[in-house]
Amino acid sequence: MSRLSRALLPLRFAARELRGGVSGFRIFLACLALGVAAVAAVGSVRMAINEGLIAQGAVILGGDAQVTTTYRRASESERAWMEARADAVSEVVDFRSMAVGGPEDAPPRRVLTQVKAVDDAYPLAGTVTLDPAIALDAALAHQDGLPGAVVERALAARLGLAPGDRYEIGGVPFRISALLVSEPDRASAGFGFGPRSLVSAEALHGTGLVAPGSLFETHYRLKVREEADLVSAEADMDARFPDSGLRWRDRRQAAPGIERFVERIGAFLVLVGLAALAVGGVGIAAAVRSYLEEKTETIAVLKSLGASGRMVGATYLAQIGALAVLGVGFGLALGAGLPLALGPLFADRLPVPALFDVYAAPLAEAGLYGLLTALVFALWPLARAREVRPAALFRDLVERVGRLPASNWVIATGVAGLALAGSATWLSGAPKLALGVIGGVAATLAVLWLSAALLRRMAASLARARWLRGWPVLRLSLAAIGGPGGDTAGAVLSLGLGLTTLAAIAQIDHNLRTTIAQELPDRAPAFFLIDIQNDQRAPILETLQAEPGVGTIQTAPMLRGIVTQLDGVPADEAEIDPEGAWILRGDRGVSYAAEPPAGTELLAGAWWPEDYAGPPLVSFSEEHARELRLDIGDTLTVSVLGREITAEIASLRRVDFSDMGINFLMIFDPGAFAGAPHTHIATVYAGAEAEGPVLASIGAAYPNVTAIGVREAIARVSDGLDQIASAARWAASAVLAVGVVVLIGAAAAGARRRAYEAAILKVIGAERARILGSFALRAALTGGAAGGAALIFSGVGAWAVITFVLEGQFVLEPTIAIAVVLGGALASLFAGLVFALPALGVRPARILRSRA
Repeated sequence: MSRLSRALLPLRFAARELRGGVSGFRIFLACLALGVAAVAAVGSVRMAINEGLIAQGAVILGGDAQVTTTYRRASESERAWMEARADAVSEVVDFRSMAVGGPEDAPPRRVLTQVKAVDDAYPLAGTVTLDPAIALDAALAHQDGLPGAVVERALAARLGLAPGDRYEIGGVPFRISALLVSEPDRASAGFGFGPRSLVSAEALHGTGLVAPGSLFETHYRLKVREEADLVSAEADMDARFPDSGLRWRDRRQAAPGIERFVERIGAFLVLVGLAALAVGGVGIAAAVRSYLEEKTETIAVLKSLGASGRMVGATYLAQIGALAVLGVGFGLALGAGLPLALGPLFADRLPVPALFDVYAAPLAEAGLYGLLTALVFALWPLARAREVRPAALFRDLVERVGRLPASNWVIATGVAGLALAGSATWLSGAPKLALGVIGGVAATLAVLWLSAALLRRMAASLARARWLRGWPVLRLSLAAIGGPGGDTAGAVLSLGLGLTTLAAIAQIDHNLRTTIAQELPDRAPAFFLIDIQNDQRAPILETLQAEPGVGTIQTAPMLRGIVTQLDGVPADEAEIDPEGAWILRGDRGVSYAAEPPAGTELLAGAWWPEDYAGPPLVSFSEEHARELRLDIGDTLTVSVLGREITAEIASLRRVDFSDMGINFLMIFDPGAFAGAPHTHIATVYAGAEAEGPVLASIGAAYPNVTAIGVREAIARVSDGLDQIASAARWAASAVLAVGVVVLIGAAAAGARRRAYEAAILKVIGAERARILGSFALRAALTGGAAGGAALIFSGVGAWAVITFVLEGQFVLEPTIAIAVVLGGALASLFAGLVFALPALGVRPARILRSRA
């Protein structure tokens, strides 16, 4: 035989065996296909959203580029620079205010609204959809002596108004002409505290709603000339107006906040999909082991005829490899096809555009994970079969050999495992999260395996206990769990990991909602007041203090600033911890104070004297200073109202944003902002019964002041959590679904063994009910053990996330815990009974004759 023929011999043997079909590998294929499909589907959806954001970047942004200022409009030179580089420029002013109105026969209602004032050029890209379908310029024109306004349906419903009715924004009357159905640049606007009002910029002139120091942003959307280079334009703007506080964004990153959110939630869901693959890996290992047990005689004959262990290993590795490619192919087809088929049905419900298509990158990533998972979990049982001697194969059809495989197979398994972990870490886009999830899955699998081993040992010991002699059904069940060749390990591993993932997400979701719904309202302010002018601060305090039910009132001067330099280094070039990157994105609230605000806890440095008149000083949050790698004596440069202020860090203090009081990352000495126009912010602590009267009195006397209800803000956060938790639960359900498939596979693989047990028990006189009870109790005990292990591990995992990541207080929810244990027991019981009933119908003579 030639060397080539000898090398191809394992492939010929593998092809001949595969001609008989893949009936023994249905669970193998199902586990691999489901896991790969979960990863591929999530990756395809994430890619569809990213491609949609890129393709519709100009529409989402409202133009090819956007220049933003805070507290002011652009100067003449800045506006001239924009117009010189664009075919068209549109100005949009965005701010919050109070909408007041309601039916004529009822007291006026007050609702927070996000106001967008637009010019005649708006929108430069995309279209605004109204109900009734009229042109935007006609909707914003004057009607019956009042400027027109377009409002979202939610705002009209809260005020009890309809098109044609009158309402006020900050004391300025408008006529509602239409309802706002959609606006093209909504996704780039970020988080809003209230439903939208769309008005004409001309209608704001002389109203005082955007007075100097008021909290508003002005966005200038540019329709650039085709030859214009966005990169060079941004660089030219930074060089020409270095201290202006202008911020640039273009169609390449139209909605960076959404992109970051999609990337993070997508990375998390892909990693949960990897957990599903890990569960499927347990099924893969069980299927390969079961298949090789059925091929025991074939392997023995091959080795007796002179086949080497290498050829046996290569033969069955080729079979497993071919089936792995088939399973991965099924999974990729399912993972690519589901988003493609169902995506268009849900596209209108997404807050961002999505281009559903078949994308190679997520499919390649899912395929790589699938093949590596199959390799990791199949190598070990293949190696065990390769190393067993022919005599042992003939002698022992049930028990597996105890010694370890050859070192090269152990090394190959380890290398494949490291390749899987490394590729997931590298490709996920969230390496720390990936390492945490992979480490958690590996640790959970290891502890679940130890739990299964402990369960078997305890069951074997209890089965021999004298005090259980009067409980034959229980003894039979315990003996089966603790005996060799059972499916205890597979059931505990697969079902345990699936239940652990689902229960951990449920516990985290419950704790977040408990914190938001119960803890925060007990100590949070009733509402915030913003845009309080300097001459309004004292009379507003008097008005609030005169209202019954009002408790503590806190006020502070309020400005917005952009961090431009960290200790002399440009902010975008500074080396910082990733956790602190959010501080440098956009503008941040800043304040000033002559003395430390009440409750201030200095951790380092000292506060300046009340009469301090030297170079600017700043007190910074200690936690966030560490993230920015700043310390006492370092400098910080902040652009406020187009003026850059460089201050030395004089002190570090503790800042706790969770109490929802007035907290600032940066508090400067008063001289740093001498003469700068600004407003004040106030927090009002009051009972629920006082909120209505307070809002009415403040709204009537000071229409420019905006009140933000904390309960409403919490409700909007809760809605966002609902969407995130829903996605996480669906992903965890995929893990559990794969676990159930593995559990069914384990039960199916043990059907032959159960038929043999039933035959023996029938011969010695056992009744069908007792045999069935034994099988059912065995399955329930195994599932209960998996649920109990999942209860512990999910609690530990949820506690770690709540305590160390979210910095909250963890409380175990007993209902979820009980549901986990009962769910595991019932799922295992159902699978066990489904495959136990056929075993009872087999005649003992046929079973015993086949074993003779």
